[in-house]
Amino acid sequence: MSSGRVVVVTGGNRGIGRAIAARFVAEGAKVAVTARSGEGPEGTLTVRADVTDAASINIAFSEIERELGPIEVVVANAGITKDTLLLRMSEDDFDSVVATNLGGAFRVVKRASKGMLKARWGRVILISSVVGLYGSAGQINYASSKSGLVGFARSLTRELGSRGITANVVAPGFIETDMTAALAEETQAEYKRSIPAGRFATADEVAGVVTWLASDDAAYISGAVIPVDGGLGMGH
Repeated sequence: MSSGRVVVVTGGNRGIGRAIAARFVAEGAKVAVTARSGEGPEGTLTVRADVTDAASINIAFSEIERELGPIEVVVANAGITKDTLLLRMSEDDFDSVVATNLGGAFRVVKRASKGMLKARWGRVILISSVVGLYGSAGQINYASSKSGLVGFARSLTRELGSRGITANVVAPGFIETDMTAALAEETQAEYKRSIPAGRFATADEVAGVVTWLASDDAAYISGAVIPVDGGLGMGH
């Protein structure tokens, strides 16, 4: 349980991030979400932040610390996609996705870790993707940014592991979101055939794993990659 903990979820206004924030609220945590637009779920503090801009993150996190207290759990979830095949991928298509998905995690975790070091307790949870280790045509930028989170979490574990701070990666597969709902039924069926579980996950199934990683039960787990993908990425 995460009762009373101060939690920040980046990109917590929709999709998986929103489900994670709602789950922490249900467990009694004090939850803030960062968003460029929109609001987090009921019971959360929403602050505006752009994860590609360290100054913007600093202002947002200072506000969270003033309102809720020192940040104890950070969930780096904010991410974008700009899918296209390598030969059509522009420099900006690559750089902007890496700057948001990987650079964003760097900036957010760097800022949050200061309070964690002082408290000698912290949970860093990075939301990756099955694609990070499995690969996906048309997603060289996205897959690179998501697999980079694994090296990030493992290096952070080596740096901060003795200070009561863990860093783990959650790698969701296909999740029921607005994005997957927009796919043609044929395409959805094709994807489901490749997933041993035979279905997409709910965002709440990802949220349950994230809140568990933030709990005392997971204190001895660090540098791990936990797939929530119905068996799609086995062996990766």
